[in-house]
This record gives sequence, structure tokens and C-alpha cells, in this order.
Amino acid sequence: MVESNNQNREWYLFDAENEVLGRLSTKVANKLRGKDKTAFRDNIDTGDYAVVINADKIRVTGKKDEQKVYHHHTGYLGHLKTVTYSELLESKPEEIIKHAVRGMLPNNKLREQFMGRLKIYSGNKHPHQNVKFKGQE
Repeated sequence: MVESNNQNREWYLFDAENEVLGRLSTKVANKLRGKDKTAFRDNIDTGDYAVVINADKIRVTGKKDEQKVYHHHTGYLGHLKTVTYSELLESKPEEIIKHAVRGMLPNNKLREQFMGRLKIYSGNKHPHQNVKFKGQE
């Protein structure tokens, strides 16, 4: 049986420039869960680290850049906040990828562990320069 705490985790670098949001998110979610490994178990965390750069250059297909809307509720009565894709891309482009990947992960106790290993940066520079990346996709 695989123990999740005594394994070496790999680091993967994903460049989001001119990538479609959904296709990139599925690749990232599969690496975070460890679905490409032979020791994959859905109840054990066997995933790797994922670093996504150029999040501000991600693209979507069709008219989603004008029509896609993100909602969140503050918890107060009548405080449903709505923001469009293009507004969110200008202000916080990391949140777009984070929201897409989070929706592709299972809704259980492991989701926050998976999301903790996801690092998203809007520019080309990131603080993980000394890390040896296994793959660049």
C-alpha cells in the first residue's frame, strides 16, 4: 500500500500562454491527483506539484470571454457578487485557473491538499527557479 507521506513528489511546469482554459485545467488536475501514476488510489494523496505561469495569457473558446460569469456569495442576505471572465482576467487572472482546476478535483477532504500544491503566477517569473521540473507542458 502506498503511504502519502513518504513519497517524493515531482514538480511540473505548465505554460498557459495561448492554452485553452479547460484543456490546461484537466492536465493540471490530473497531475495534482496523481492519476498518471501506477500507484494511484483515489483515497490516498499521490499527486505532484504543479506550477502554472503566464496565467494572464490564457484563452477560452467561443464567446466565453464576453459571456462567462463567475458568482460568489459573501454570506450576507442579497450579496451575490457577479464578475465576468474579462473583468476577472484583468484584475486576478490566477483565480480563473484556480476556479477551473478546483471544479475538476473531487469534493472531499483531499481537495484542499491538492489545491495547496497548485502554484499559479500571472507573469513569466516565479519563485521556484531552484526547483528541477520533471516536465514542461
